[in-house]
Amino acid sequence: MAMCPLCNGFDSYETRCASCGSLMLDGGKATDFLDDYSAYMDIDVLKLVDGDLNSLAENICLHMFSCPLCQQDQMVVVKE
Repeated sequence: MAMCPLCNGFDSYETRCASCGSLMLDGGKATDFLDDYSAYMDIDVLKLVDGDLNSLAENICLHMFSCPLCQQDQMVVVKE
């Protein structure tokens, strides 16, 4: 079973906002934003609806990063 290094705190990732250059904050898995209960659902099931058709097969986790200054959001692909 593959595990996301960001979700499990094994690693960190830094990226800068394309609009203003500020350091963006990791908001967690993109699927956690689907509804109030998606954070508690099976990860493999959620990968079927995360917006990437191959995320389950390729063992990747999509993370939502947001800029605290200009409020821009960015999806980052993380290899599990």
